[in-house]
Amino acid sequence: MRIGELARRSGVSIRALRYYEEQGLLRPHRRSSGYREYADTDVRVVARIRTLLAAGLGTAVIAEVLPCMVDSGEILAPGCPELVDVLAVERDRITGAIDELQSARAMLNGIIAATP
Repeated sequence: MRIGELARRSGVSIRALRYYEEQGLLRPHRRSSGYREYADTDVRVVARIRTLLAAGLGTAVIAEVLPCMVDSGEILAPGCPELVDVLAVERDRITGAIDELQSARAMLNGIIAATP
C-alpha cells in the first residue's frame, strides 16, 4: 500500500509516517519509481510506535525496543528479557521528570498562595 493508504488505515498523518521512516522505525519497500510501498503489517507497527510514544519513549529508544515488542492485540509487551531493563530505565527517567514537575507545581502553589 502507498503512504496515503497507510495514513488512512493507521490514523496517523503522512508527515508522521515520513518522520518514523527517517528515524528508522518504518522501513517501506521502495519501488523503482521511488514510491514507498508499505506492507499490511505496517499498520500494526505504526500502532506499536504510537503506543510507545504515548508511554513517554523517544524515537531512539523505540528504534531499539520495537523489534522485540510483542503485540497480542490487547497489550504490548517486551518479547526479549533484556528489554525489561531498558524499559525500567525509561520508567525511572519519567518518574524523575514527574517528581521535578510536582516540585515545580508545589513552588508555584506557594507563590500563588503568597499573593497579597
